[in-house]
Amino acid sequence: CAMRLRLAGAVLLAAAAYYVYLPLPSGVSEPWKLMLLDALFRSFMRSDAAHSLGVCHRVRLLNRVVSWVEVIEARSSPTVKVIDSSLGGVPTRVFQPNGDSRLRRGVIYFHGGGWALGSASGFNPRSDVFIIFLKMAEDLDAVIMSVDYRLAPEAVFPDQYHDAVAASRVFLSAELLQQYSIDPERLCVSGDSAGGNLAAAVAQELSLDDSLQVKFKAQALIYPVLQALDFHTPSYQQNQAVPILYRPYMARFWLQYLGADSSLEPVLLANNHSALDQRAISAATRSKLNWTALLPTERKKNFKPVVEEKGSPGVVGAVPGLMDVRAAPLLAEQEVLGKTPQAYVMTCEFDVLRDDGLMYGRRLRDAGVEVTSDHYEDGFHGCMVFANLPMMSSVGQRSMRNYIRWLDQNL
Repeated sequence: CAMRLRLAGAVLLAAAAYYVYLPLPSGVSEPWKLMLLDALFRSFMRSDAAHSLGVCHRVRLLNRVVSWVEVIEARSSPTVKVIDSSLGGVPTRVFQPNGDSRLRRGVIYFHGGGWALGSASGFNPRSDVFIIFLKMAEDLDAVIMSVDYRLAPEAVFPDQYHDAVAASRVFLSAELLQQYSIDPERLCVSGDSAGGNLAAAVAQELSLDDSLQVKFKAQALIYPVLQALDFHTPSYQQNQAVPILYRPYMARFWLQYLGADSSLEPVLLANNHSALDQRAISAATRSKLNWTALLPTERKKNFKPVVEEKGSPGVVGAVPGLMDVRAAPLLAEQEVLGKTPQAYVMTCEFDVLRDDGLMYGRRLRDAGVEVTSDHYEDGFHGCMVFANLPMMSSVGQRSMRNYIRWLDQNL
C-alpha cells in the first residue's frame, strides 16, 4: 500500500511538473515563479467548460476565484489610514498617511487586468497591490486613490474610460484636494497594463480641458496597452508564447473591452483587420504605430512587419473602438500628446506590450514631452507586483523601487 501511494505521488508530482513547466527565454528573471503563476492563470483562461455551457463567463469565474482568495478589506496600518470611498460615483480605495494636515502629493491609480479582471484592493496575480499602495503612501507621504472602474463583460468601452475620466475630474477638484489635504501642484495619474491605457487616455482628455483649474503634473504608465491595430510588433512576435500575457489573450481582452464578437480573434491575430485595403485606416494613422520608424534598432531585432494587402472587410466599421483614441491612446495626434504632462513609461523585454510603451514614449518625446523610459531586460508583464512575498523577485523589487523613486523625484 505504501509503495502504491509513493508511486501515485510520484506520478502526480510528475504530472504537475509537466503542466507547470514552460520553456522560457533565458533572460527572464526567476522563471520558476513565473511558471507557477502562469499555471494557475492558464487553468482558468483555458477552462471553458462552464463558459461553453452558459453557466458562467470565463472572466466572471476567474474574478470570483481571485476575489475569494485575494480581495482585502480596507485595513489601515499604523502609518496609513485606508478607507473605501468614491470619486464621481466610482468606488475608490483611499490610502492616506496619518499625521498632520500638511499638503501631500496625490496619485490616482487604475489597476490592470485587461479591463475585465481585478479590483482596487488587489487580486491574483496582483497579490501585492494592497501592500504596494501602502508602501507608496508611506514612502511618498502621498494620498493614493485606487479606482474600481466597471469591468467587462458587463461593461464595455467606453464605460471603463468614462469611469476613469469621471473619477479623475473629481480627484482634481478643489473640494476633494482640500478634503484630503492634497497639493494641487503635485498630482499624478498612473496605472498598469489596461490601467496604464486608462491613465494615458485620461491624461490626454484632461490636458485638453481648459475649464479645469488644476491639471496633472505627471503621468506614470506601467507596461501600458495602447493600440489594437498591430498584433505583430516585434514584442508581439518575440513574446507571443511568454506568460502571463500571451498574444491570443491580449486579442481576447481587446475584443471583450470593445464589445466585439469573440470570433474576430483570428482576424486580429493575423492583422487582417488592419490590412492595406482597410480604407478607414489612413496613412497618417499607420504612421503613429509604425514601429520600423519608432522603435530603436535593438528592439526591432530581425523582425519584419506583418502587413496584409487584403484583409477582412468591414472590421474597423463594425468595431469602431479599434480607431478610437480614447481606447487606443497611441493613435492621438501630436498636438494632443504635446499637452500631456511629463511621463514615466515602464516596459519589460519579455512582454507583448513592450513596443506599445516604447512607441508611446517616442511619440511623446517627439511632441516635446519630457519622458523617462524605465526598461527591464529581465522583466515580464506584471513583474512589478512580484515585489513582496510569497512571489518576491529581483525584477519585482527593482521595478517597484524605481517607480516610487521616480514619483518621489518628479512629483
